[in-house]
Amino acid sequence: MEATKQQIIEAFQFRHACKEFDSSKKISDADFQFILETGRLSPSSFGFEPWKFVVVQNPAIREKLLPVTWGASKQLPTSSHFVIILSRTKADMVADSDYIQNMLTNVKQFPEEIRANYTKIYGKFQETDFQLLDNERVMFEWAARQTYIALGNMMTSAAQIGIDSCPIEGFDKANAEQVLREEGILQGNLGISCMVAFGYRVSEPRPKTRQTLDQIVQWVN
Repeated sequence: MEATKQQIIEAFQFRHACKEFDSSKKISDADFQFILETGRLSPSSFGFEPWKFVVVQNPAIREKLLPVTWGASKQLPTSSHFVIILSRTKADMVADSDYIQNMLTNVKQFPEEIRANYTKIYGKFQETDFQLLDNERVMFEWAARQTYIALGNMMTSAAQIGIDSCPIEGFDKANAEQVLREEGILQGNLGISCMVAFGYRVSEPRPKTRQTLDQIVQWVN
């Protein structure tokens, strides 16, 4: 157990926002499938998995994204794998949507009476508890927050097997989405939540800096 804990901490120490990758080194198919699987298995609110992972390996499409993705000026050309994480919009995330009902029926395989109760509870949560229904962007951002759980898990799992990563929010959302639409990639009720590049570093990062536990943790006993 202590050895496992040490390995996990070492992975967190290893992980950093890698700004440039060694373009000559490629992640194996097996290793990248492992990373994607940790994203797929990540938790989400009500278990509705409001994400889609688009792995952009096409050099021409990466080139088109470059002018509207200023935060990945070095990562887009050099990363082994570049992932755009999409989040579902309000049309898919409301309680009576086809997407939610498909999740309840065909993915979770709930019987009819449980589906009806789950739908009711979920609808109340959105309308009353979190007040999500009045604003399209608020609903999108609520779903997008969940994609960051998958993002974090994929970056951590990558670090545990010696693979670098960099999360990216530096992009023009509307224009990046337009590029994906023109390429036939972005379809349906989805928008870009964030991006993440994976590969192998070309240089060592500076030492990690963080606040202490005492500065960020409050115990209420």
